[in-house]
Amino acid sequence: DVWYKASCERDATLLRRVQQPSASCTGVGKKWTRPTGYDTGLKTYNSLTKQKEPLILAQEGIATWYSCGPTVYDHAHLGHACSYVRFDIIQRVLSRVFGINVIHVMVITDIDDKIIRRALEKSVSPTVLARMYEEEFKNDMLALKVLPPAVYLRVTENIPQIVAFIEGIIRNEHAYATKQGDVYFDIGSIGDRYGKLMGAGDATGEPGDREKRDSRDFALWKASKPQEPSWESPWGKGRPGWHIECSTIASSVFGSQLDIHSGGIDLAFPHHENEIAQCEAYHQSGQWGNYFLHSGHLHLKGSAEKMSKSLNNYITIKDFLESYSANEFRMFCLLTKYRSAIDYSDASLNEARSSLATITAFTHDAQAYMRGQLQCQAVEEGALWERLAETKANVVRALADDFDTPRVVNAIMSLVYHGNRHLQGWLVLYDEWFTVTCCTFPAVFGAFLAYIREVFEVLGVDLLDRKAHSVDSSGTLENVVEQLARFRSDVRAFALSVQDTPPGEPAHASPSPCSEKLPLLKACDTLRKDLASMGVHIRVSACVCQWGLLKGGRGRRSYSVSFIKIVKH
Repeated sequence: DVWYKASCERDATLLRRVQQPSASCTGVGKKWTRPTGYDTGLKTYNSLTKQKEPLILAQEGIATWYSCGPTVYDHAHLGHACSYVRFDIIQRVLSRVFGINVIHVMVITDIDDKIIRRALEKSVSPTVLARMYEEEFKNDMLALKVLPPAVYLRVTENIPQIVAFIEGIIRNEHAYATKQGDVYFDIGSIGDRYGKLMGAGDATGEPGDREKRDSRDFALWKASKPQEPSWESPWGKGRPGWHIECSTIASSVFGSQLDIHSGGIDLAFPHHENEIAQCEAYHQSGQWGNYFLHSGHLHLKGSAEKMSKSLNNYITIKDFLESYSANEFRMFCLLTKYRSAIDYSDASLNEARSSLATITAFTHDAQAYMRGQLQCQAVEEGALWERLAETKANVVRALADDFDTPRVVNAIMSLVYHGNRHLQGWLVLYDEWFTVTCCTFPAVFGAFLAYIREVFEVLGVDLLDRKAHSVDSSGTLENVVEQLARFRSDVRAFALSVQDTPPGEPAHASPSPCSEKLPLLKACDTLRKDLASMGVHIRVSACVCQWGLLKGGRGRRSYSVSFIKIVKH
């Protein structure tokens, strides 16, 4: 319990300190230097300055991006998914809206204290355990439609590079080895340059031996212990510390300068703080990473605690996707800013599901209008074209302003609302007795649909994916019900028809169907009642047969479709 409280308090402190300006971040050694290079015209919140900054890249049209990947000792959960999906959205926006080629590298931590402990518990080798959960993580990311990085790099496959990196830090007199074979980073050697993200005033060190010069010094290399994997090094057998792996791998790919580094807010300290110290000590530079982007925590509704394995309050990605779709989870993420905390609850997920259902319903209605199946009042075509142009401009402005996806979704939903206002009418299935004419040329609605699909495709939501969300499953069922209602109406019309009176015979005052056709009418009534029990209602009036599929689908999914069938009685 004490550990839980300390963890929650630490995370809350991190969030406040990363997102609020602090005097400790304005010292001589911690001052952020605006990069020189290509100004993208975008602004992004930089955890190094605690404010939005112009996004300036070293090379025009190219963004170098490093992110901390998973420690593969257990199933990935929604807290992980939330961070990876949010940054996937940002990378998609950079590349597909602003034409920036994002070169993304991610590390897989496949050797760690947690991996070793879990492997011992399961009586398997750490390598086997790590490979198993690494593969599961990659499959989870594919299921969530997260684009893979340019390359995944494993820690265990970069041990020689890590050893060389540590040797470089020692040569630059910023690290030291102990008699036991451990190597520690010497925080005192870099003075006030330590603490660029969080400040160093109350930084606490990790536990270590008595040979540490400063309690804040952290391990670069850990001496070998019984039953642990180890590698040869100049300091004896051992394995890398946690922080050094990211500094080494990022530097081995991108060199002494990095545009963007991302991760969850819980990684800001000590992990990212120590990465900065290591890289600047190795490269002997004043600023290694230009922008640090941090995503907010995922919380269970009503709880101050983040979703975490250590707190045992998590939902695995695989379990989540049994009840919800990848589209719904991505919409859930889009409804909040990427750096804000986000509450997980049925209500918030239902909001995401409802937004997708509204878009899909509008798509169906707009397509029906374009097919001539929807009659409505005169459409103000010019106003709709203006609304579309305004929406496009608002979306680009929102994305250029720290990737403000809630504003983007609001702009799209407003466009859908205005489109729906012009599509209030009846959906008509007509035959040779009736002619339906549209009010105006329907091209503007085609433009609406194309743009909405384009925006959500950029954001990673595939509105055309029939497997992605429940509303799409209504398409086939809609066609089946339509044909069934049409067949029933034809049969009923035939049963109600009256034979022409032969010449010379008196006409009946009130003609009625012949007795041979009465079983057909009875069968039509029975079908109508049977369908009603399944949620399909066919309403019959003197001249109109209306049926509506009120609710259906699987799980908690629901959708609504309504048609008018005009028949001759």
